[in-house]
Amino acid sequence: MRVNQLKLLARQVWTSTLKRPGTRLLLGIFSILLLFALFTGYTNLMEQQQTVEIYSHEVRERWENNPDKHPHRMAHYGYVVFRERFPLSFFDFGMDSYLGNVVFLEAHRQNTVNFSEASLSNGMIRFGEISAAMILQLLLPLLIFFWGFNLISQERENGTLRILLTQGVSWPELIVGKALGLFGLSLLIFLPAATLGLILLVTNPTTNEHPQAYVRFLGMISGYLVYFSILSFLAVYFSARSHSSKSALIQLIGFWLFFTLILPKVSQVVGQTIYPSPTKIEFDTAVEEELIRQGDSHNPNDPHFKALKDSLLTAYGVDSTQKLPFNYGGYVMREGEKLSAQTYARHQTELVRIYQKQQNFVRYTAFLNPYMAIRNLSMAWSGTDYAAYNDFQKQAEDYRYKLAQTMNELQIKYIGNRVISSADKSAIISQENWANFPDFHHVFLPISHVFTYEWISMVSLFFWILGLGFLVKKSSKGLRAF
Repeated sequence: MRVNQLKLLARQVWTSTLKRPGTRLLLGIFSILLLFALFTGYTNLMEQQQTVEIYSHEVRERWENNPDKHPHRMAHYGYVVFRERFPLSFFDFGMDSYLGNVVFLEAHRQNTVNFSEASLSNGMIRFGEISAAMILQLLLPLLIFFWGFNLISQERENGTLRILLTQGVSWPELIVGKALGLFGLSLLIFLPAATLGLILLVTNPTTNEHPQAYVRFLGMISGYLVYFSILSFLAVYFSARSHSSKSALIQLIGFWLFFTLILPKVSQVVGQTIYPSPTKIEFDTAVEEELIRQGDSHNPNDPHFKALKDSLLTAYGVDSTQKLPFNYGGYVMREGEKLSAQTYARHQTELVRIYQKQQNFVRYTAFLNPYMAIRNLSMAWSGTDYAAYNDFQKQAEDYRYKLAQTMNELQIKYIGNRVISSADKSAIISQENWANFPDFHHVFLPISHVFTYEWISMVSLFFWILGLGFLVKKSSKGLRAF
């Protein structure tokens, strides 16, 4: 292909499109929409970060100011942790609005992460939110198709296509040149939005705590550039294949409807049908039934813990738990907590495995649908995908387990076996122990998780580029100038 010829064709698309009466109006509308979406998302992120900081500080202050008491009471007093938003979440809300933000942690129980924005909204959120990612993934493709549907078909209708081809322009040069011009037009909207997004990212105070956000931003921008180039080539190719501009426009709109609205919903339903997951009631019931079979650490006559008691008495050569050199109640609580945590972790791991199978089924549709690829990649780079949420759940559960076992260890170490009630003075320890327990700190997933979870999406975009390149190369055999 001749570079000069490609530049000439791209420039022709650029100038002719910008001369249209409605082009500048559309550019203005999209710019305003993106400006509104970015500032709204950023404002919401700042408010959420401030709310998390305020309530996290209050939770910590109340925890440390608890009076002297029995450590097991503190284990049931519990702790509240909040899910922080990644600095890039203002660009792509992803699943954040539909997933919980707050979880209450206590001994023996794994509570659900609650208070999602969707659960607290008036129901309008089900129709979607205006984010920069939504505009770029759903609306900008429509504009690209609108600009590109007649780039070649109109040349055919006007009789100028045959003249171009007889002057030595090849079909591959024509398609690539026009597609490059169309891609350049999309950058008029995308690059200002990306620049503003970078400015907002830099001004976010929490970005300095997460320097990987800049690398993630670069990865996300690269994904969108590939996405727009694919759409530009598709628009021009449909225009070249169609006998009329009207036919090309209808096909492109049908393509957009099917791949952005229909296929994502259908693939999700099919994935959930092939890999069914238990309901919350079924999940909780299965966990509870297994815990009942394991035994109740609060019941001294429970068969499992009675056997544990007998083994301890034999090992230490005593005939009563009161003669053990450590607090028997705390020891039993520690054992019970370990068993219940292992049971929950096993069931939770299986549930997440089912979710991953469902998600992988949807991910594979990206080989048929580039929209699915960029949607998944954008969420992953922004830290708003399910993997980020699941990692928060794991960290919260690890913190809950550490809290419960720390309180059990304090009971084992400082409280004697002859205590009758947790209200006895000898069963109370200093509040300094509460302050010694560290605060919860949410650590975001590293960049490597994007490649681990979204390699299918990345490969699918590469597949689309190769496929379109093959079509362009072979286009001269199947396309006509009249």
